Amino acid sequence: MLAVASIATMTAATTATAAPKAAAYNGACGSGYSVVNSVPVTGKGTVYLTYSARTGKNCVVTVRNSPGKPVYMYTYLTATDGSSDWVYDSGQYTSYAGPVYLPAKGICVDWGGSIESVSVSVSGSNCGRMAAGVVKHH
Repeated sequence: MLAVASIATMTAATTATAAPKAAAYNGACGSGYSVVNSVPVTGKGTVYLTYSARTGKNCVVTVRNSPGKPVYMYTYLTATDGSSDWVYDSGQYTSYAGPVYLPAKGICVDWGGSIESVSVSVSGSNCGRMAAGVVKHH
């Protein structure tokens, strides 16, 4: 009975360590910015939308699960109503793309990012009441 319990424990531990670690927010937007939304870039990383109540700005950063050799990455942010230009950052990065900033107090935003060929976008989110928005995986 005891041997069976040990094997089950070892199997559970092995399974837990095999799961890929999701990218954590890296603080790239600076002090005073808190994560208000995030969306996974399937199997590659996470795009984080942050907000600073002090500045009234949103900030977006796309973070890889596993930093490594430079790969194509992109991150963007814009006002849903078209009242702003798109702000974006793209290039060959080892760990993250961004940060990009937009004054967005009380307005809906569209945002997203890509890592290699996997991308995700969110439209019409965080309109001052934490609206989830519409997520599209590409």
